[in-house]
Amino acid sequence: MSIQEKTAVAEHLLDELLLNESEYFKVGFKVKPTNNFKVYIDGDAGITIEQCIKFNRALYKMIEEKELFPDGDFSLEVSSPGIDEPLKNIRQYKKNVNRLVETTLNDSTKHTGILKQVSDEGIILEIHTGKGKKAVTNELFQPFQDIKTTIVQIQF
Repeated sequence: MSIQEKTAVAEHLLDELLLNESEYFKVGFKVKPTNNFKVYIDGDAGITIEQCIKFNRALYKMIEEKELFPDGDFSLEVSSPGIDEPLKNIRQYKKNVNRLVETTLNDSTKHTGILKQVSDEGIILEIHTGKGKKAVTNELFQPFQDIKTTIVQIQF
């Protein structure tokens, strides 16, 4: 079995595992040439380290039971995608409603604003310009097809 086929089977096993955990979802699944699987999972209310460990152990066991790597020559890392990673799916967008985000559009235009709404077609940002009496608040609709990246901005 090729590494691509083994990767597809491992990813399918992860999808099966997540079916029973409806509040959690897959964000990414990568494999390096050294058979190092990197799995990124998030939850509608976030994900804890303990939950990542639980998924790691369960998926590791499933991969071993399928004997994808009979000699055990693989490693598995399960983590959250990290705050500085771009949002990749609609559930991540919905989870971050009312947070400050920066979008970069396909034409390299950037907008920073509060993520107010998410639909299947795109997002609405609330953008503030000007200061004091000249402050203006506008809503800007951005279709997903025009968005290159969206990154949550950390506020202190």
